[in-house]
Amino acid sequence: MATKKDNNAAQDAATKALAAVQAKKSAEKAKVQHNITHVEQQTVGKTELLAVTRKNAMPYRILAVVLWILGIGFEVLAILFFKKVIKWDFALSNPGYYISWIVCIVLDFICVMAGSLLWKKANHLDPASEKNKTRFWLHNNLGVIVAVIAFVPFIIFVLTDKKANKQSKAIATAIAAVLIIAAVLIGIDWHPVSQEEMLEEAGIETGQVFDHVYWTKSGTKYHLYEDCGHLKNSPDLMEGSSQAAIENKKTEMCKDCYARGVKDGIVTEVDNTEENKTETPTDEVVAPAE
Repeated sequence: MATKKDNNAAQDAATKALAAVQAKKSAEKAKVQHNITHVEQQTVGKTELLAVTRKNAMPYRILAVVLWILGIGFEVLAILFFKKVIKWDFALSNPGYYISWIVCIVLDFICVMAGSLLWKKANHLDPASEKNKTRFWLHNNLGVIVAVIAFVPFIIFVLTDKKANKQSKAIATAIAAVLIIAAVLIGIDWHPVSQEEMLEEAGIETGQVFDHVYWTKSGTKYHLYEDCGHLKNSPDLMEGSSQAAIENKKTEMCKDCYARGVKDGIVTEVDNTEENKTETPTDEVVAPAE
């Protein structure tokens, strides 16, 4: 009886092992075969590269500023409608009075939010230098400043308007308070990237540029390994140096590739403390947030 059970157990184990082998072979067959297009590096050295990153970011910055100005324009309209300065019949009657300035303040929020997202996108394409801490903070949190400008004056005008009734003031203040909090949170760059980090990570500061990295047209990061899990569903890949990747708006290394690169010894992991950043800023390799 024991022998029969042992035989059955051995047979089951063999069946499972065979199934595992077949599954592995099926997975290998199903593996995506990448169509790789080589991309030549267009710039030489840091100065030329930074000129390209500024050019890449410029359209986003211009559109962000236009949207911010438009948002502040809607704020002015909201103030004028709230104070009944604009003599429009619809805006002077109920519920048109409420609708007019509420729509304007919401459009203000939409423009400010969109502008902040575009500005943050530009900051990751063309990061500011960390050498000037104040400028670096302002550069990465300009959306916060604009959010304050786009809502605080409206709140002040509402609260100081002696002709407005309490209900109007309460509604306007509540809406503006919620929107300004949301706009400030969106305006903050929670994972800012510095110019030094971008250059260090790509090996440009040290002169050890990665000759072969991979990226997709729609992605935002470059990868050290073709078999990175983030690329498994992308049949078409671009391949080139890490400097070429930055030229093509892929300014950050994949976090998983960074960790794997450290393990494989092709990326140097350096202590990323404030003390180390102050003393040896050119020796860092910082993993970007995904």
